[in-house]
Amino acid sequence: MSDKAIITCAITGVLTDPRQHPVPVTPEQMAREARAAFAAGAAVMHVHFRQQAAGRGHLPSWEPDVAVTIMQAIRDACPDVILNETTGVTGPDFSGPLACLRAVRPEIAACNAGSLNYLKVRSDGAWAWPPLLFDNAVDKVKTFLDVMAETGTLPEFECFDTGIVRCVAMYARNGMFQGRPRYNFVMGVESGMPADPDLLPILTRLIVPGSPWQVTAIGRGEIWPLHRRAAELGGHLRSGLEDTFYLPDNRKVASNGDLVEQLARYARDAGRDVASPAEAREMLGLQHAVAA
Repeated sequence: MSDKAIITCAITGVLTDPRQHPVPVTPEQMAREARAAFAAGAAVMHVHFRQQAAGRGHLPSWEPDVAVTIMQAIRDACPDVILNETTGVTGPDFSGPLACLRAVRPEIAACNAGSLNYLKVRSDGAWAWPPLLFDNAVDKVKTFLDVMAETGTLPEFECFDTGIVRCVAMYARNGMFQGRPRYNFVMGVESGMPADPDLLPILTRLIVPGSPWQVTAIGRGEIWPLHRRAAELGGHLRSGLEDTFYLPDNRKVASNGDLVEQLARYARDAGRDVASPAEAREMLGLQHAVAA
């Protein structure tokens, strides 16, 4: 078990609408929220980019200039922070995420490690959104891994189901990437793994031995026992306004800082310290901070 917990803050996400929820969009808003999470103990910022035109902040942006501006604002607000860039996109054209990777050259980036039917059903049985395939075929995964190798970026393998967890070891054996994989168990998506703490001992048996892992828990109050168990088992921790708006008592929050404070509390309750950015870099084998 790692004696220090690396906390990642997922600042804003891709699905949340700023007209309905208090998610940051502009570089200034992103920097403010990153600063609150950083002060609460987050060493890593997982960053999505939104369109900046008026009334368009609910839509993702893959403009490299937008990505660079937002990442620089976060670096300025949180010196030495580790930046983790999203790459998730559906469909055959994923040139936008690749261009942003090359422009930003983040220390870490998400690598969605397998495909998932992304579904949710309302109480009346109707689809919450049109059924969506989050497609991540092997050739697509390899292209992202090749570009991450080019940019010196550590892939963080996003695993939405147990079969996807098992695929990561196959990618390693096939030579698709070098080094020890970093796993992110994404739990709570209705059509993926549930936010069930009892799954963690199974998942951790499926990873490449000795690899670091963390949990992304999506939901409301039911996710917090999963975070607590991850802390107890030596996993690293992630939360933020991308993943939830609710604390364990179901109080709604308006800031990432409140969510990170709760994760830090769970880490300390488990007898672990919260890793600084420098300690997180050493633990993950990152060479140095990317130059601003």
